[in-house]
Amino acid sequence: MRLLIVSDAWAPQVNGVVRTLGMVAEALRRRGDTVTVLGPDGFPALPVPGEPGLRLALFPRRRLAARVAALAPQAVHIATEGPLGWAMRGLCQARGWRFTTAFHTRFPDYLEARLGLPARFSWPVLRRFHAAGAGTFVATGPLRAELAAQGFHNLRDWSRGVDTALFRPALPDAFPGLPRPIFLHAGRLAAEKNIEAFLALDLPGSKVVVGDGPMRASLQRRFPQAHFTGFRHGEALAAAYASADVFVFPSRTDTFGLVLLEALACGTPLAAYPQPGPQAVCGTAPEGGAVGVLEEDLRAACLRALVLSREACRARAEMFSWEACAAQFRRHLVPLCGGAMEEAA
Repeated sequence: MRLLIVSDAWAPQVNGVVRTLGMVAEALRRRGDTVTVLGPDGFPALPVPGEPGLRLALFPRRRLAARVAALAPQAVHIATEGPLGWAMRGLCQARGWRFTTAFHTRFPDYLEARLGLPARFSWPVLRRFHAAGAGTFVATGPLRAELAAQGFHNLRDWSRGVDTALFRPALPDAFPGLPRPIFLHAGRLAAEKNIEAFLALDLPGSKVVVGDGPMRASLQRRFPQAHFTGFRHGEALAAAYASADVFVFPSRTDTFGLVLLEALACGTPLAAYPQPGPQAVCGTAPEGGAVGVLEEDLRAACLRALVLSREACRARAEMFSWEACAAQFRRHLVPLCGGAMEEAA
């Protein structure tokens, strides 16, 4: 199968969408598929105001049409609702092609957090975007129910995976000398991530923030007692997770949160609000015990998570694989003009 994925989020950006698409593309190629991802890096683009690391393609439709014609895809997946996503949607409709979409980001909540635009004004736009597709992929059951209540149709489950060879317990201490316990957060430092809710907590030991973004400077000024490391990747990121006593996830807007799985794979229990992403990752307590505490009182969740089994955390992460994620993704794809999707070689 020749698959085209179009995404406004792609390398060199660092976020969960990029990580997910990259891992799925790699897994599908190992199965024998030909996968091409078209992102802003291949088009004239402008940086997003306040987010210099994020770039949006500028009037991409003509150049996109030429690249699509050269690729001759057999299936199209539109991952995001940005300029590239809208342009590819228009091309598919003009050609009578079927395509699938994914709901990665709660843009209504993001726009409300950043610009004060009430979410009720954004939902109809997203509903219209996804309604044109043959199916919208969603990461969790609670998110699926939320979107259905918003009038979305043809919703298809698509979970996530984690690299359990890279993210593993018992790595060298990444924070020698820091007072214990260590409460860690990792991710992009932006308004919608609600990181202040973590940093403002009265907790023993140390708070560590791994990541970067437009709010880093202001957060460092407001919370000088916290330790900010910037982005870490690969073994250094895995060691940061494994060295923490609790991973704290204060976001109320993420649709999943790959960092949650990465932390669990390193044996680190979770503390978060009872939101769809953490609920899906934690699941019901497995035989080995709970892997996270989800409460509206985030401080209480952090303290209660200290006593959870690190072995149970690792066991829960081992239930998620990128191979299963990619297989589920492929099952939901649709051929451009009807008929059955061919099997991978």
